[in-house]
Amino acid sequence: MAVRASGGSPGRFPSRELTARDRGRVLRERAIEATLFAAAAVGALTTVGILYSLFGETVRFFQHVSVGDFLTDTEWTPLFSTKRFGIWPLVSATLLTSAIALLVAVPVGLTTAVYLSEFATPRVRNLAKPALEVLAGVPTVVYGFFALITVTPLLAKFVPGMSTFNSLSAGLVMGVMIIPMIASLSEDAMAQVPAGLREGAYALGSTRLEVALRVVFPAALSGIIASVILGLSRAVGETMIVAIAAGQRPVLTIDPRVPVETMTTFIVQVSLGDTPYGSIEYLTIFAVGSTIFVMTLMLNVISHWMVRRFREVYS
Repeated sequence: MAVRASGGSPGRFPSRELTARDRGRVLRERAIEATLFAAAAVGALTTVGILYSLFGETVRFFQHVSVGDFLTDTEWTPLFSTKRFGIWPLVSATLLTSAIALLVAVPVGLTTAVYLSEFATPRVRNLAKPALEVLAGVPTVVYGFFALITVTPLLAKFVPGMSTFNSLSAGLVMGVMIIPMIASLSEDAMAQVPAGLREGAYALGSTRLEVALRVVFPAALSGIIASVILGLSRAVGETMIVAIAAGQRPVLTIDPRVPVETMTTFIVQVSLGDTPYGSIEYLTIFAVGSTIFVMTLMLNVISHWMVRRFREVYS
């Protein structure tokens, strides 16, 4: 009755209180949304800035060097008196060391993932997985010196014609470096496989090995492929191991015993400060960097495509 005497309706003041609360909640939600959008925009704008600075200087490089020479010439001597700008010696060295790394990392990493996912006890898994991931925290410069001082002399005892700097030792050590990435991501993918698939296979009389290889592994294949391609991208972009152990000789070869120069090693060589700013030699690092970017982008696109394709097949 007091509410009616003041000329209001029974629900008037509670309605105002509820509206104010709703407005406050809407403002808070908008503030949170704006904060999240700003955080996402920082990453996107940073990527745009990187692409602008990278490809802007690359365009300047191709104003002096033809795209045809860059993609077809087989000699890379931009720092010599006779300048040649064929990117293939650097690309071949990068692919060679990355291929050697995958030959080491894929079998060891996938075997480790299968063991941790299907055979190890929870106690062993909780101890082994963090210990394995410690390898990912070792500085790459340490891996580089390990390849140069330990692995190369050891290989020289068994491989004739082994040079002090070579792609074989660099690739082997780089493979050890990316084992934790492949093993951890693959084990996570296998852990996401529904337990019902395992139980159904066991009910049909399958052994643990058959369940692991014929049920769990195919079901997690999309995540496994993604881990392998991410490991390959990591190997392509590796710098310190190849800069220390592989050498600085840009030659087009598939012989893992001789010195080679990868794309990242060349960037380090030119970035030491002896090259004049704005010169054609200086601009080469942006052309090489753009090549690395395109290669890793293609690998990521292939990874997403294969993940989607195998997910549709096994879903």
